[in-house]
Amino acid sequence: MKGIGSWACAAAALVSGALAASYDDIPAIEVYGQHFFYTNNGSQFYMKGVAYQQNYSPNGSTSANTSYSDPLADGNACKRDIPLLKQIYTNVVRVYAIDPTKNHDDCMSQLATAGIYVIADLGEPSVSIQSNNPEWDVTLYSRYTGVVDALQKYKNVIGFFAGNENVSSGNQTAAAAFVKAAVRDTKGYIASQNYRSTLGVGYATADVPTRDQLAAYFACQPGNAGNKTSIDFWGYNVYSWCGDSNYAASSYGERVQFFSDYPVPVFFAEYGCIEGLSGGPTSRPFTEVAVLYGNMTDVFSGGIVYEWFMGDNDYGLVSLVNSASASPYPDFTSLQSQLATVSPTITMKSTYTPSNSAPACPSVGTSWQAKASPLPPTVNPQLCACMVSSLQCNIKDTNEADYADVFNYICGAKSDFCAGITRNATTGTFGSYSGCNPKDQLAFAANQYYLGNSKSAAACSFDGKATRQSASTASSCAALLSSVGTAGTGAVPTATGKASGAAGSSSSKGAAVGSYSPGQFKYGGVVMGAWVAVAVGSLLGMLAL
Repeated sequence: MKGIGSWACAAAALVSGALAASYDDIPAIEVYGQHFFYTNNGSQFYMKGVAYQQNYSPNGSTSANTSYSDPLADGNACKRDIPLLKQIYTNVVRVYAIDPTKNHDDCMSQLATAGIYVIADLGEPSVSIQSNNPEWDVTLYSRYTGVVDALQKYKNVIGFFAGNENVSSGNQTAAAAFVKAAVRDTKGYIASQNYRSTLGVGYATADVPTRDQLAAYFACQPGNAGNKTSIDFWGYNVYSWCGDSNYAASSYGERVQFFSDYPVPVFFAEYGCIEGLSGGPTSRPFTEVAVLYGNMTDVFSGGIVYEWFMGDNDYGLVSLVNSASASPYPDFTSLQSQLATVSPTITMKSTYTPSNSAPACPSVGTSWQAKASPLPPTVNPQLCACMVSSLQCNIKDTNEADYADVFNYICGAKSDFCAGITRNATTGTFGSYSGCNPKDQLAFAANQYYLGNSKSAAACSFDGKATRQSASTASSCAALLSSVGTAGTGAVPTATGKASGAAGSSSSKGAAVGSYSPGQFKYGGVVMGAWVAVAVGSLLGMLAL
């Protein structure tokens, strides 16, 4: 089905002249009102992007059996692909998982030299906010902040997605609270580390029935929080324009109308339907391009085509011939031709005055199960470590599969024992230690049970999973522990400094590759099933949302 021949990219002059410091020289992109702008001259920036990650399933699910490869850590692959990316006018790539322990200088310099920016998702397959069992804890915080640490120095990084399609059905809306908390803490971390102020944090949604509520929830600013909990940009994974559709049939017009008064930039974080094409998946005509960069530009800031690499889901624009060359499919040429003809109107920042305000937060009800305030508490790794050291009864079992019965026993004996680890997104009830990792949460509950049973030795056993220890409180811990109180229900102080150890590795295990079907959730589809009370965290079976 390939329409044009293989391209050998190794000798491309575009890449061979890359300078090591090029990512320092490229102008950063900033968010101002509803648009993106270049910081050097104030002209508007429209995304002409491609999703750039091989064999990856980016939606909100996890598994323990699949690895991923960091696309920004392979300089030779970037050298192979960048000349082809420029042939389709690419100025941004979206990557779904990077390894924060690897060096990205080579690829990021090549991309910057080619004028290509990056938006990076913060999770990875085995460390992301799950749709059905959401949580926001130390492991996730360490992963997210680790990615920020790894990429913040590159001026061609526009920002990050704190979540992607974490809410894909009506019974998953509670997960939004944990993603919004991740947005808050990631933005707070960027500010606390004095990283570049133009780095943004957003969310990408599928085209689901709750799309309007999701958009309002992530942009709303409850109470006096200001923009601390709201997204900086909104990504929309849209596959409603198939073949030679049109503005009305694809519902593009409805999207423009809805987002016309949205306070932050909106763009297609994924697009490029392959359904119903007589020539097969690689014959996409990309007729939506003229509309996206035409009469939609007052509201939308362009889009990102899904995807670069051909995989089992048939969305790829190219196939790899070998490590040094790639072969484009016919839809590569179609996309190239369509983008060659567009010339969106450029707004200058100096003549633009933002006028849109934050929307109201959606109310909790039958179709929406996440309160906007209070959110899950800020994650504070130091607080969790201090708490564990202060305990007289600790958990020594490191096999998390053993924890569920102990949680159920302790919390069933007396709910007060578990008040400090409660997570309920619908009522907005969260214990101060609900952001600690499962072992530490169980240790807190076990210690509460031990103290509540007169420190009996038998009350700190749990079939050998727990052990007594000498409690200690370092001077640096006293104020933290005092703030949350002995019951673990007080205010959680904001974390300072860096989390110890960045979670993530390109050999990490995660979601099944090749199974992602981006068109699975389309607006207008039937909501599957009624709302059920989902237990938050795979280990906290008795703590309902």
